[in-house]
Amino acid sequence: MESAVKIPIKKLILRPALISILGLFLTDGLPAQTFTNLHSFTGGSDGAYPAAGLIFSGNVLYGTADSGGGPNYPGTIFAITTNGSAVTPVLEFTDPGSYPDYKTNVDGVNPFAALILSGSTFYGTAKNGGTDGNGTVFAVGTNGGNFTVLHTFSQFTNQPGPLINGDGAYPFAGLVLSSNILYGTASQGGSNTVGTVFSVTTGGTGFKDLHDFDNTGYTPMAGLILSGSTLYGTTSTGLTGGGTQEFGALFAINISGNGFTNFYSFTGGSDGANPTAGLLLSGSTLYGTASAGGSAGNGTVFSINSNGTGFKVLHTFSVLGTDTNGVATNSDGATPVGNLILSGNTLFGTAEFGGANGMGTVFALTTDGTNFTTLHTFTAWDTNTFTNSDGANPVAGLILSGNTLYGTAENGGWYGIGTVFSLPAVFPGVPQLTIIRSGTNVILTWPTNATGFTLQSTTNLVPTTVWSNLSGQFSVTNPISGARKFYRLLQ
Repeated sequence: MESAVKIPIKKLILRPALISILGLFLTDGLPAQTFTNLHSFTGGSDGAYPAAGLIFSGNVLYGTADSGGGPNYPGTIFAITTNGSAVTPVLEFTDPGSYPDYKTNVDGVNPFAALILSGSTFYGTAKNGGTDGNGTVFAVGTNGGNFTVLHTFSQFTNQPGPLINGDGAYPFAGLVLSSNILYGTASQGGSNTVGTVFSVTTGGTGFKDLHDFDNTGYTPMAGLILSGSTLYGTTSTGLTGGGTQEFGALFAINISGNGFTNFYSFTGGSDGANPTAGLLLSGSTLYGTASAGGSAGNGTVFSINSNGTGFKVLHTFSVLGTDTNGVATNSDGATPVGNLILSGNTLFGTAEFGGANGMGTVFALTTDGTNFTTLHTFTAWDTNTFTNSDGANPVAGLILSGNTLYGTAENGGWYGIGTVFSLPAVFPGVPQLTIIRSGTNVILTWPTNATGFTLQSTTNLVPTTVWSNLSGQFSVTNPISGARKFYRLLQ
C-alpha cells in the first residue's frame, strides 16, 4: 500500500555536487523521488507509534516503537532497509501485564528514545516497566539476542506520595556513551521528584545518580551530549529568576556529577519555552529547539555559546490559523520537539504540528537563522481513521546519509500509527537547477546571481567520469531524443 510522492519534471532542487540526470528521467520515464513513505506501522511485531529517531548500520535503519508488539503493547525494536524493502522485528518487549500491574515487567516497556550502537550492541532506555514499573536501561544485540537489563529504576518511597527515590524514574531520553560509561536522564524521581542525571557502565555496574534536579530546572525529556568532560542538556520546565513561571532551562554538568549549572533559563517570551529536545554542539556553539514560546507561541530554533553567552533566536515558528476543518495550520510548522542535525551550515529538524495541513513539517535553515525552508508538509489525515499517505506528527529528529534524510512520524500512515520516511536533503541558500520542457527540448537553467558555483556536464557516470566545466552558462538546451547528459553544480 505504500507509495512515494514524486516531484514534477519542471523542477529539481540540488545541493553542490549533486547530480541532475536529465536524460534518465526525461527519456526513460524515471522521475526523481521526493518524500517516500518507507514503512507504515501495523501495530504487530513491527510496533506502533514510533516516537524516536533512527540510527544507521550499513544500509539498515534501526529504531524503536513506543507501542505495539506483543500482549498489552509493550513496544519494539525494529530494522528497516534504507529503501524500505524489508522490515524486520529485532525485539518485542515482554508483556507488562494488565491493570493494576500494568507496565511492570522485567525488561521494560515503551521504548520512547532512540538507540545508540556500539559494536554489535544497542543501548537504550524503556520509559516504563522494569520490576518496579519506573523504567529500565538495557542492552541488546543487533540480532535481538543477549538482552540485558543494565539498570531498573527503583520503587518510589512512601507511596502514595511524592515520587521520590534514589535514582530517578521514567527515562524518556536516550543515552550517550563515553568509554564504557552510559550517561542519561530520568524525567522524574530522584530526591526532589523532578528527575535526575545518571550514569551506568555498559556492564550494568556502578550506577550513579549524578544530579537531582530542583525547581530551577526540571523534568528533563531529552538526552545529553558530551564534549570533553562536560555533559549538556535541557530541562522542559523550571522557574525563572525565582519567579513562578515554568519555561525550562539549559544546563551543563561534569561527568563526575560536579559543577552543575543552569547556564540559560527561558523566559517564555521571544526566546521560547519548554525545550523538550536535546542540544547539538558545533565548535563552541549549541543549537536547539524550544517547543513553545516565541512571538507566536509555537516554538523557536535557537543558538547559544557553550559558556552561556550569545543566545540568539534563529527562527520563530509562525502564527497558526484555522482551516475549514478547524485544523491549526501555518506555513512552517509548530511545536518543534525533536533534535536538530547539522550538515555544513544547514540545520535540519521537524515540527510536530502546523504546516499547511496541521500534521507537522520537516524544515531546514542555515546556522545564521536565514533561508528557512519547509522541506515537507505532512498531508491531512482522514478524521475518522487518522490515516494518510505519509505520516503525521514527527516528534523525533532526523538522520542524514549522503543526501537523504530519514525520520519517523509518530502517527498517520496507512494504518494511522506511524511511519518511517525518507526525503532528499535540500540545502537552503544553494541555487536551484530548474528543468523546463520546451517542445522537443529540455532547458536547464540556474540563477545568474549565484556566485561560487560552476555548472559541469558529462555523458556517463562511470568511476572514471570526466566532468567538463560550462563556465558562464546559466542556460543549457538539450534535445529530448538526444544523447543522455548529466549535470551538476559544484562549489
